[in-house]
Order: sequence, then structure tokens, then C-alpha cells
Amino acid sequence: MKIIFLEEFGKAFIPKKIRPRLRNYMLKAGIDEVPYKSFGALFYLSLFVTYFIYITWIFPWLDKNFASIPLIIWTFFLWVLIQMAFAGLIMFAVYSYLDIVIYNRTKTMEEVVPEFLKYVSENLRGGMSFDKALWSSIRPEFGVLSDEIQLLAKKVMSGYGVDEAIEEFTNKYDSPTIKRSFGLIVEGMKGGAPLADLIERIHTDLTDTMDLKSEMSATNTTYVIFLTVIIMFISPALFGLSYNLLLVFRSIAGTLGGAMGHASNLPFQMGDMKIDADGFRNFSVVALCIISIFSSMIISIIRKGNIKQGLKYIPLYTIVAIVMYFIFRAMFTGFFSGLINIA
Repeated sequence: MKIIFLEEFGKAFIPKKIRPRLRNYMLKAGIDEVPYKSFGALFYLSLFVTYFIYITWIFPWLDKNFASIPLIIWTFFLWVLIQMAFAGLIMFAVYSYLDIVIYNRTKTMEEVVPEFLKYVSENLRGGMSFDKALWSSIRPEFGVLSDEIQLLAKKVMSGYGVDEAIEEFTNKYDSPTIKRSFGLIVEGMKGGAPLADLIERIHTDLTDTMDLKSEMSATNTTYVIFLTVIIMFISPALFGLSYNLLLVFRSIAGTLGGAMGHASNLPFQMGDMKIDADGFRNFSVVALCIISIFSSMIISIIRKGNIKQGLKYIPLYTIVAIVMYFIFRAMFTGFFSGLINIA
């Protein structure tokens, strides 16, 4: 009997038509080989989680409400539904992580492209051919760009057309900066323009653009500080104050209800009013998490012009906001302790 290992099991769930595109997507994230073993391990993880959920919560409920045949049918249906939902959640998490990795790699390359083009221009002025100028301009500090240019230069040296190799490189990443810069170089080569001067002008334009973006980001610092103060201090303080005001109101309502008894002619009884302070506490935590997530995105749009670069701030803002909420709640509890009926 053939034993299905993790790698074979991971490949079994990925159609052959999708595998080439999956490999290209992994290469964008800097992963040379598709981790089929990890995919197989994730499937077994989803199977274990589904089993745990079914045995802990689903089966006791089904056993009380259904006979044998309906129980088997519902077991099959719910098992498949739960495992598919959990597998989809895992796939979404992995895709989101890889998408962020690809985005960070792309931004890292965009930051060093002007400096790289400067070296290429100097090498061309020194009399090198274009492919040798590319190879000689590679520096360790260029990181991801160095690896990509090495691959590009090797393709050109092995007989690839320069325009074809550059097109494959620019299409690999969704970067308008890289596509425009290297696209202009290809058009200049086809038109017979002096490459050294063209690349130097591209380097100058990219440097000016990056400086302009830095200035725009600096001018928006006031808005970023304002939003940060709201997330980390003002919102937690208001929720902490509201929580204690609910406790005060509940204490006053209970006192008035006990004093008036049933002798009051009011259409309602103060003692019958129900205020769920614990529910409001949970609501406050959830609300602060939501505020932190969307505020992080807004700050990222203000500073960088996109949402993805703000995802790394979400854990920081969320943790600080929740911690400050409990601190402010404790402070206001001490302040209103005389009004709150502890009993």
C-alpha cells in the first residue's frame, strides 16, 4: 500500500494547470520551489482542527437532536463545510502573507533602482556593453534587485534578447516605476539613443520623484500624529469613561429603585433597568480593534499612498489601544468609586 507523504498529498490538491502560475507567484516572493510539503501539512492541520471542533461542539449537539441516519448525513455535511471553511481561511492567510512579501520586495527594489541606474550609466560611459554594464553594476546592498539583475544579465549573456529579458523582469513585479524606467531604456536602445545620457536622466527623474514623495509625507505628519493620539489615547479614554458611567448609572438606578419600591406612580421602575457592563466592555475591545485597523490603513494612505504599508502598524496600534483602555478604565473606576455601588 502506497503511503501518501506530505509533498505528494500537497500536489494532489493543486491542479497541474495552476502549478506553473503558482511557481511564478512563489518566485515573486523569493521562494524558489513550491512548498508542496507545507500545503500537505496545512491540509492535515485543517483536518485536525475540524475533528476537534466536531467532537467538542458539533457532535454533542447532533447526538441530542438527531437519530442515526440524519446524524450521519449532518456529520458529513458539516464536516465538509467546516474543513472547507478552515482551509479557505488558511489559504487566504497564506495568500495575504505572500502578497505582503511580494509588495515589500517590490518597494525595496524601487528604492534602490535610481542608485543602480547611476552605476549602469557610469559603466556605459566607461565603454562597457549594456549587458556587462548591468553585471558590473550589481552591488550586495541592492538586495533583491541584485538577484533579479543577475538573472537578467545571465539571460542576455546566454543569447536572450535584451528587450525580451527586460520585459520578463518588469512583468514579474507590479511596479510602475520599474516598468517605466526599464521600458524607456528598451525604447532608447531600439531608437539608437545614447543610453548613458538616457539612463542618467531617468536616474535624475526617479531621485526627484522620491524626494517629492518624502516631502509630501513630511507635510502630512500633523495628520498622522492627530490620528495616532485618537487611536492610542482619546478613544480608549472615552470608552473607559463610558464604562464607568454605566456602572454609576446602574448603581444609581438600583438605589432609586429600592428607595421608591412600588409606591411610585412612574410608568417604569428604576430597579428593573438592566445594564450589561460586561457586554459593553467586550464591545469596547472589539470597537477599539476595528478603529485601530481602519485608522492604520488611513495613516498608511496619508503617508505612503497605499494601504499595504500600513498593515504592519495594526498590531502596534491595537495592542496599545487595548492596554490604554484598561488603564483608563481602572483610573476612572478609582475616581468614581464613591458613586459605584460595589455590592
